[in-house]
Amino acid sequence: MTTSGPHLRALLLAVLALAALAAMPRAAAQPAPAIPPAAPAAAEAPVAPAAPADGALADLAWLAGCWRGTANQREFREHWMPLRGNLMLGTGHTVNAGRTQDFEYIRLESRADGVHYVAVPSGQKETSFRLAERAADGPDTVFTFANAAHDFPQRIVYRRASEGWLYVHVEGTLRGEERRIIYPMRRVDCESGEFIRQ
Repeated sequence: MTTSGPHLRALLLAVLALAALAAMPRAAAQPAPAIPPAAPAAAEAPVAPAAPADGALADLAWLAGCWRGTANQREFREHWMPLRGNLMLGTGHTVNAGRTQDFEYIRLESRADGVHYVAVPSGQKETSFRLAERAADGPDTVFTFANAAHDFPQRIVYRRASEGWLYVHVEGTLRGEERRIIYPMRRVDCESGEFIRQ
């Protein structure tokens, strides 16, 4: 078989290219980089058990739930979340003739010096009352929170009574006179508002 001029030139060029490649020094074979062994998985830190609730704060866990009462054409409610992480969160809401009269955010918390009732009423500054006394009065249990430096009230009292009743007393001295406001409430279903006898 004969090869024409252009084909012969292409064949010669290919042979020369192969010869040039064969003459080139080969690079020393490089070993593949070693893959470092995977670091051992960090041991998961053991989960510490939840710290037990402070005894005095645990004594107030019964507040969890909803409470409702009426007096002088006003309806007032308190709603307390369950005790979690040494803290109870609550809200209060008072309605008069279909209009909000006031509201407050409340919390019960453990501090170094004891249990505190902390209230933020209707956008005012936060005020703290320390649990000063827990006492039995017949079948009732009475929790008294106090802050003598506050203008009014200086005491907030939660009286746990029988048959699902709760009496909240707001009391102290105002303009030189002793005052007490009592909010009688009963435990209610949080959704329906129906009374729960407990």
